[in-house]
Amino acid sequence: MRALYTAATGMAAQELNVQVISNNIANMRTTGYKRQRAEFQDLLYEHVSRVGTQTSAQGNILPAGVELGSGVKTVATPRIMTQGTLAQTGKDYDIAIRGEGFFKILQPDGTTAYTRDGSFELDSQGRLVTASGNVVQPGITIPQNATSVVINAQGQVSVTLPGSTATSTVGQIELAMFINKAGLKGIGDNLYLETPASGTPQNGTPNTDGFGDLQQGQLEQANVEAVSEISDLIAAQRAYEMNAKVISAADQMLSTTSNLMR
Repeated sequence: MRALYTAATGMAAQELNVQVISNNIANMRTTGYKRQRAEFQDLLYEHVSRVGTQTSAQGNILPAGVELGSGVKTVATPRIMTQGTLAQTGKDYDIAIRGEGFFKILQPDGTTAYTRDGSFELDSQGRLVTASGNVVQPGITIPQNATSVVINAQGQVSVTLPGSTATSTVGQIELAMFINKAGLKGIGDNLYLETPASGTPQNGTPNTDGFGDLQQGQLEQANVEAVSEISDLIAAQRAYEMNAKVISAADQMLSTTSNLMR
């Protein structure tokens, strides 16, 4: 019976939906995390009686046909790239982007990854790096004897050295922007990679030409809303249960038919 297969596709779709929701909930406290959602489409139809076909020699047209659907499929799990709330940390090397843009990160293999996670540290050479030790691009080195570090909204990094009241500029943080942010490929560690769908990165200075500004001593929180995720989880659970009931009902109908033929 076709209903068994159709309901099975519904159960599989809702199982994947729950998996996406669970990942969102698990990352509620992940800095810079962007929530995902599952998107679905219906599968092909069997046209038993095609709508619009001629039903008589007088030219009568069938106003509604008979179409039998074959279920549902998952087509995408795009990321929702909305701004997360900013949380004050007071740490000099915590930087949040308020607006558009991604930090550029040099990976060990020489490729560039992108992130919204601005929880940076200094390595043994005084370079600004991620929590995994990857260097923030372009490379910025903080002098070991710097008494204070200031990162302004435009990404200019200035330090104050002992015996001086004036600040010295030691680097400039750049951001990258994509025409289709949802097309970036997530690789874990809060990093994304460029893909043909995302388009090539447009590099620029924070707080100019549409790029967001930087906020020192703050971090962008995940854009996951607990109430919304729990609501979606309940809806997915109910949809899964309903599809399971369809399978149970179809099985009972097949059993009844089988008994009648004995």
